[in-house]
Amino acid sequence: MKNQRIFPGIILIGFGAYFLLQQTGITIFQHFFTWPTLLIIVGIAFLGQGYSAHDYEAILPGVIMAGFGLHFHLVGKMSFWPSNTIGMLILIISVGFFLRFQKTNTGLFQAFLFLILAVLLLFYDKITAYFDLLQNGMSLVWKFWPALLIVVGIYFLLKRKK
Repeated sequence: MKNQRIFPGIILIGFGAYFLLQQTGITIFQHFFTWPTLLIIVGIAFLGQGYSAHDYEAILPGVIMAGFGLHFHLVGKMSFWPSNTIGMLILIISVGFFLRFQKTNTGLFQAFLFLILAVLLLFYDKITAYFDLLQNGMSLVWKFWPALLIVVGIYFLLKRKK
């Protein structure tokens, strides 16, 4: 039986602190009173549930929500943070699968699949510049690589389990 008091406890503490700080009007916290902060609080609650209560399936949604919240806080504010939102979100999902794999030994294939897709999206410009040398032969393949993803996805859906 999983311990179900950690998630609501962290949610109540996090939301209580959020609204208390908002009501006090302390100016140093002003830029944290946005919806990404609420995502981070819920993500931390999932992570607390996942690690403290050994409910390891909660790790993936925890990383996704906390990571999305962190991304939306940092994008545009930190010069080193990538502005490619789709690539970062897929990378965050990949990190979630890797962390869940650490505890459950499931999801490693999905983690690598999302990691490869994230790298392709985050470094699209550099990859296309590298493949510029092979422009004639690769341009058709590079143009239709999303179709390849669709075909591979259909294969996995239709593949029979041995």
